[in-house]
Amino acid sequence: MISNCQKGTGKEQGRETCIAENVPGNLIWKDVRPASAGHFFVKKLTFTLHLDITCCMKVNKKEIIEAKILQNQGIIQIADIVAEGISKQYAIKYLQDRNCERVAKGVYLAPDAWQDDLYIISLQHKKIVYSHDTALYLLGLSEREPICFTVTVPRGYKVDYRGKSPLKKVTVVEKRYSLGMDTAVTPYGHTVPCYNAERTLCDIFRTDTEIQDKQFAVKEYLSGKKNLPRLMEYAKMLHVEQKIKQYMEVLL
Repeated sequence: MISNCQKGTGKEQGRETCIAENVPGNLIWKDVRPASAGHFFVKKLTFTLHLDITCCMKVNKKEIIEAKILQNQGIIQIADIVAEGISKQYAIKYLQDRNCERVAKGVYLAPDAWQDDLYIISLQHKKIVYSHDTALYLLGLSEREPICFTVTVPRGYKVDYRGKSPLKKVTVVEKRYSLGMDTAVTPYGHTVPCYNAERTLCDIFRTDTEIQDKQFAVKEYLSGKKNLPRLMEYAKMLHVEQKIKQYMEVLL
């Protein structure tokens, strides 16, 4: 495997010689040049070969699907399986034969897995961001689980939700939609889109959230990792600067 180099043994004095050697899994490229009369040095450059498994060995479809199920803690999307080169029909039949439950369009739940509605909803609707009381809960700024899940979406985005858990949708303009966007981890260990603490505090001060919930959230925020300059920046943008300042003056 010689390219743009003179094929040789590396013994010809005064000539630049490149030698390529094949070894399992790697390509060893030797650059042989004269150092001085009668002496040579060898510089080895090793390139790892990324072999396409589908070309070198028979793909085990069942193993791929099982790996996906394990990776996602029992919640699997048909689209993820299809992305691995497996047909949609095969994927659905395999999951059905495995007694997986269809919990949403294109989403299946393994029989031994916990159903994480927060994660499943986010899989169905790619532009939702958990906000308000739901974000407080995910961020550890609330002492109680929300009665319904609150999500924020950009104006014009349709949420066709038919699940069992109640869902409240808040629509905002694009500029406010992206402000403070982050992620959080559900109680079942899945990562979902969620506003950061600063944006969430501003949101609850713009709504009719109960006073005790606001107080608890602010106290928890101040006792943990906080970013007060960012909080006041968001508060000014969302027109709750005075309300936030009043709470800060009492608690700080």
